[in-house]
Amino acid sequence: MEIIKTLGEFIIDRQAEYPGATGELSALFASIRFASKVVHREINKAGLADITGAAGEENVQGEQQQKLDVYANEKFKTALAARGVVCGLASEEEEDFVRFEEGKNIDGKYVVLIDPLDGSSNIDVNVSVGTIFSIYRRISPVGTPVTEADFLQKGVNQIAAGYIIYGSSTMMVYSAGKDVNGFTYDPTLGVFCLSHPNMKFPHNGSMYSINEGNYIHFPDGVKKYIKYCQEEDEATKRPYTSRYIGSLVSDFHRNLIKGGIYLYPTSSRYPSGKLRLLYECNPMAFLAEAAGGRAISGPGQRILEIDPVELHQRTPFFVGSPAMIETIEKFMSEFS
Repeated sequence: MEIIKTLGEFIIDRQAEYPGATGELSALFASIRFASKVVHREINKAGLADITGAAGEENVQGEQQQKLDVYANEKFKTALAARGVVCGLASEEEEDFVRFEEGKNIDGKYVVLIDPLDGSSNIDVNVSVGTIFSIYRRISPVGTPVTEADFLQKGVNQIAAGYIIYGSSTMMVYSAGKDVNGFTYDPTLGVFCLSHPNMKFPHNGSMYSINEGNYIHFPDGVKKYIKYCQEEDEATKRPYTSRYIGSLVSDFHRNLIKGGIYLYPTSSRYPSGKLRLLYECNPMAFLAEAAGGRAISGPGQRILEIDPVELHQRTPFFVGSPAMIETIEKFMSEFS
């Protein structure tokens, strides 16, 4: 009988990857694991409970908050504050960062940045959504209140990052930088089990993910690349397939497994890009690189090297199979 390794067992086995952690990261992941189970439960009964639709308020970006955005944010915030290992949280749903100063939290070594429910507008139509998280070691002195500088770190400084995808099955995919591993939730046992060890981006792919409805607003290089993807060429197995779900987690997850590229460029509507650097792009870029992929904001501009200047900073985002990123770089350079 094959022995299935759980997420908790896997993290304990990998303790050596976290010098000086002495169990804190295991507790931190236990918090994320618990909150994701609670959110999983609510999403799976969303059609039966009064938890779908708009909450009636806007978040700091001026976007309509969904009820589940608010719910997921509170559950992850509460779970992370409960273990005494996280000194602060920054969330896409919060205008400012949140200090955790009760009990042992002020001595916590880590801060967490989170998009509690990516793609939440898809809940009403039963499409996959996700949670994205990013973990950094604080740079302010332990025992003092956490500061904004603790959150405004380059993506290369991440200790770990990952996402939970709530789809036909619920999965957690995470990396501590060396490799990427996926765990599928077994609701009958209440545990995440290792199902996708050592995940790798295929070197090339045949899918591109972009909201082509905004085509007219895109830069010329991106327009030329889209046309390239649609041209027939047997040698490069084109045309490519267009697949766009509208949940970053879902599009990224599919491309990670099957090979592909995700594009969210600048546009006349979003001159700085739309996706958030700290809550979406940095953690996904961290995962992509650990899986052999690439993530850029433009030609030669590595996402993980961007110096953040504000909590809700936006950036253009291109992530996926390395050969496809190389091609889009050439188009953007040529037609800039």
